[in-house]
Amino acid sequence: MAYDFDKTIERHGTNCVKWDTFGATLPRTIQNELKDPEILPMWVADMDFETAPCVLLALKERMEHGCFGYTLVPESYYEATIGWFKRRHGWEINRKSFIYTSGVVPAISAIIKGVVEEQGAGSKEQGARSEGQVKVLVQTPVYNCFFSSIRNNGCEVAESPLKMMGHRYEVDWEDFEKQCADPNVKVFLLCNPHNPAGRVWTREELVRMGEICLRNDVFVISDEIHCEFTMPGHTYTPYASLNENFAKNCAVCLSPSKAFNIAGLQIANIIVKDADIRRRVDKAININEVCDVNPFGVIALQAAYSDEGEKWLNELNEYIHGNYILAKEMLEKGVPQCPVTELEGTYLMWVNIAQTGKTSKEVTDHLLHQEKVYVNAGPMYGEKAGEGYIRINLATRRKLVEEGIGRIIRGIKSI
Repeated sequence: MAYDFDKTIERHGTNCVKWDTFGATLPRTIQNELKDPEILPMWVADMDFETAPCVLLALKERMEHGCFGYTLVPESYYEATIGWFKRRHGWEINRKSFIYTSGVVPAISAIIKGVVEEQGAGSKEQGARSEGQVKVLVQTPVYNCFFSSIRNNGCEVAESPLKMMGHRYEVDWEDFEKQCADPNVKVFLLCNPHNPAGRVWTREELVRMGEICLRNDVFVISDEIHCEFTMPGHTYTPYASLNENFAKNCAVCLSPSKAFNIAGLQIANIIVKDADIRRRVDKAININEVCDVNPFGVIALQAAYSDEGEKWLNELNEYIHGNYILAKEMLEKGVPQCPVTELEGTYLMWVNIAQTGKTSKEVTDHLLHQEKVYVNAGPMYGEKAGEGYIRINLATRRKLVEEGIGRIIRGIKSI
């Protein structure tokens, strides 16, 4: 490989969320313990790799200028994004469709606000749910921030649980259609590729989802932040690229933050083809005051979406696939009673620990305290759909993947 993904990057003591704290989901009584340097974090979706050299160089050059005031977003920013998605994913984005913002989660919240502003959604201040409250549909288990984005905009979460078929999730089409037929369901929040289920939805699956949404007048928000992570044999399909009708009935959220490990630079794009919806989303972006971006995010995106950035990303995908194969083989051999969900995309492994006889929280607490490895408990991605599972982040040096999976196996065996 031309790039060294085994390079040691010391992240302790850098105010790193992944390595220096472990979030508010854990009891305060163990916050001091969580600073233990022996703890191996395999939780939040953050990679332990340096970003692409071309991004580092571009940031260094910008830093050396020395002035970091308010920044304009130049045409080269749009050209870089349009060029990247056209050549890499076969999707030609219209320049007029862009709305830039600070991140995909703020983007999702603003889109929900903009789409449902005339649909009778409630608000946080209104308290109890009212009859006829707007619902936003998700496919559980799903990214935990979806739930807060929906509720913070006064909407109700509607769930269509995915079905496990063998070691792979599939859409429960009967239930999905039933949920979309509910007149209060106005929005479907799609995760493409899906976190934490690991699915890279096929073109046929996306078309079927889109047709059901169109028939029922359900608007689609597609979170495609993990689009650059696909395993061999699987291809990401941008939802808006499927056909003109789908493109007019959706908003797509994009960012190089996951793929290039630059989440802290806070840059993302919303692609909305319909002019009226775009106007409403843009208004919500301004109401939520996430309409400004920093100069480093703008520079980093342009450097990432380059030929050199693509070469780096291709090798990164190969490396992560190697991590997945290693982890899967270790788990299958060490704890065969805990099946691994097939990973088609992302770097987040979803493992069934139901046969331990313990809850997901009991298992994750045991792993943290006894083996000093921290993974996510499944219920945060949907209380029912996620129970009996844990999520493991594989985006780190292979040596640490081997060490972490070894600790997990040892911990599960000791339960």
